[in-house]
Order: sequence, then C-alpha cells, then structure tokens
Amino acid sequence: MLLGGRLRYEDADPPVVPSEEEPLSSPFAPEHAPVGDVGAALMMIDSRIKSVRDGSTGTDPEQQALIDQFMASLSPQEAGDVLEGACTLVYVFTTWLQKAHEEHDKDVIEYVVPNLVATMNMMPRSVRPEAIPTMAGLVVSAALGLSPNLWRKQYGEWTEKEMNPLEVTAFLLAEHINRITGDPDFATTMVAKALSTADGG
Repeated sequence: MLLGGRLRYEDADPPVVPSEEEPLSSPFAPEHAPVGDVGAALMMIDSRIKSVRDGSTGTDPEQQALIDQFMASLSPQEAGDVLEGACTLVYVFTTWLQKAHEEHDKDVIEYVVPNLVATMNMMPRSVRPEAIPTMAGLVVSAALGLSPNLWRKQYGEWTEKEMNPLEVTAFLLAEHINRITGDPDFATTMVAKALSTADGG
C-alpha cells in the first residue's frame, strides 16, 4: 500500500485479482475495531443472566436501577466504550459458537441466528421489532469474521433505542453457550479469564 507521494497510472502494476486463498482485507475486520470496555459490558450481561437464573422474567429492578445509575454516570465517551465492549462480546460469543458448530459440520448462521430472532421476537418489551434485523446482522457479521460495531456504523451512528437490544443479543448468545456447555457461568467466566490474562492477572 502506498502511504505517501504520488503514483501515476502508467506506473502502476496491472491489477491483481485476489484468489480464494488471498481474500481482500475488509475495513470492517475486527483488528480495525476498538475493543471497548468489555468489563462493564460483561457486568451487565452477567447481571441479566443471574436474574433469569433466579426465575425473573427480566433484570431485577434493584439491579437494573444500579445499572441505569451506572450508565447515567458515564460520559458519552465512556458510554461509547461500553457499547464497543458489548459488540466485542457479541463477536467473542459468536466466534465460540461458530467453532462449536463447525465441529459438528453445522453452520452457526443457519442454526443460531433463526433461534436468536425467534427469541427476540418474543421479547417486545426489551427488543422492538424494528431492532431485530440489525441485531441479527451483528451476529451474521461476526460469523463472517467482521466487527459487529464497524459493520453497524456503516449505516450511521448507534441510537439509544439499540442499546437494550444489543445487551439482549450478547445475553442470548452467552446463554446459548451456557446451555451447550452445561455450565451456567461458562460464557462470562471465559471472558473474565481472558480479561484477567490480558491485564496480567
């Protein structure tokens, strides 16, 4: 790639058509995306998982109030970091599910996404119908090796109405992983350990 100076057309090499073994690098590839505040995003997902485990149909009101208070205390930059962290979780969880399904010659998009959409469709209070296609797109983009956050941003800035559906998406993916492994804490523990390792813990 030319980083500076000028290149005349007649000086350029003939175009090279990439082969299947040499795919073009996408500007939406995960290495171009910020990781965000995964720890804060994980806290919110873990809270929702524990509420469901305790038999609640939604997040515990007291716990939800604490989360809302925490989110309200964040600056726009910090809130953006949490959003990016949630997108990172979507990518990590989808990648795990993809590998698990590939071991059984199954396609994660074929098996996980329809289930995700059907579940969200039964949660109109948490996920508005108009948000479901975008949330499904986040998972599909992750399954295709793209950053969910960068994929979404090509259509404009995130909206406040997408925040709760994003959290629900990460939660449902985590719960799917937990069901597969038979461990109700597997998904969050996996990420927590990765964070600890990254921090040198």
